[in-house]
Amino acid sequence: MTEMNENPLDLLPEVLLAASAVLGLLLGSWLPRGRQWLVGALAGGVCTAGIVAAGVASTGTAFEGAFAVDPVTATSRIVILGGTLVILALSVAPLRADPRESEFYVLLQLSSLGALMLSGAQDLLLLAAAYLLASVPSYVLAGFRKDAMGTEAALKYYVVGAFLGVLMLAGITVLYAAGRATAYPILRAELAGAPMELSAVGVVAVLAGLLFKAGGVPGHFWVPDAVQGSAAPVAAFLTTLPKIGAFAALYRLGTEALSDSEVPWAALVAVLSALSMTLGNLAAFFQQDVKRLLAYSTISQVGYLLMPVAVAGRADLAQQALLFYLAGYAPTNLGAFAVACALPEARSIDDYRGLARQRPAVAGALIVCLLGLVGTPPTAVFLGKLEAFSAAFDGGYAWLAVLAAINTVASLFYYLRWIAPALSARREERPQDVTRTASVTAYGAAACSVALGLAGGPVLTLLDGSLAR
Repeated sequence: MTEMNENPLDLLPEVLLAASAVLGLLLGSWLPRGRQWLVGALAGGVCTAGIVAAGVASTGTAFEGAFAVDPVTATSRIVILGGTLVILALSVAPLRADPRESEFYVLLQLSSLGALMLSGAQDLLLLAAAYLLASVPSYVLAGFRKDAMGTEAALKYYVVGAFLGVLMLAGITVLYAAGRATAYPILRAELAGAPMELSAVGVVAVLAGLLFKAGGVPGHFWVPDAVQGSAAPVAAFLTTLPKIGAFAALYRLGTEALSDSEVPWAALVAVLSALSMTLGNLAAFFQQDVKRLLAYSTISQVGYLLMPVAVAGRADLAQQALLFYLAGYAPTNLGAFAVACALPEARSIDDYRGLARQRPAVAGALIVCLLGLVGTPPTAVFLGKLEAFSAAFDGGYAWLAVLAAINTVASLFYYLRWIAPALSARREERPQDVTRTASVTAYGAAACSVALGLAGGPVLTLLDGSLAR
């Protein structure tokens, strides 16, 4: 316990986002349809203020140690709030004067708030509450268009989420029975002497729930259908921001609660990492729908991101590797989806044929983001993968790093399948219509990915630090 424990300012980014969501809900009931955009503007201002607050926040714990304020939380806050700003920008054009425009902004803020709480949760009860807050608004967002594909996407997303959510709650109950506490510091000491079998059941169940939020094996079944069926801005959100909170929660759970337990956490996470990256790559090879391709791509990215989680506490590079990879992945993946938002009529790979001749700037952003997802220098994901591979080697999982390198080379195939038509000649000369806001957002995201990669040294230094106790 520290002197900060009952200071609401420790949760200033979260408090601002929650207040904005409530105020936005009230404003949406009174504002005319043509001015619903004010709710989105309010959300954008709050996200910007939250980023500033996260950058200057001091470290420690809040509210009896249930919430940690440390480099993991700070990085997650900045990335999640920055990503929320990008989603807001991508939503401007398709939602303009929509009768439910303000509702979209409120749901987006609530789900982002859940991801923020996941990133700092240091108590199993807060972890469960954050999981629900991050999930329930997301189900509504997935089916926001109310068309056939959106309804199917929301239903599949909800069914998988409800099942794994209940499984996660059962796992929390089992861990409470084994460790006689929900706070991570106490749980860490108690699980060291608890029956390994009982602890293992609880860990597996909690892990399944968090991997649902991350979109990795075995909670990945919802990803391709939900991403394909939802609107492009929602798909960008689902494949990016919940992951940030989920991986921060996974890392904190492994280092703070399970590090002294006899449960083979590292081996279990390493196997799931290998399965996620391999399954995601194999399934993406021959996809024609661009959103579905990016959905399987994001499953494979989960595999790479799980590598530093597997060696947390075993390799000094684990924390900064995970945080930098998350910070680099977010703008790169959002940039790829921003291109999809900028070209709403282009649904398949072949629809991008001749894009470089007709829209060279948009094609350039697409190429930067797709090659960035592969891990091509000087993008941020390249340095993130390099750090993750190094952490895996240092942590004694050289086989996982080798498998990840093989998968990285293999992933180049399906990204090039998208890039090649964009660089080729188009059968007809009529330029595709481009959404200006989304295209500008794509340029910014691609530039951010490159800039973060070039500034990797100083950023990695900032990310290196111990978790709050």
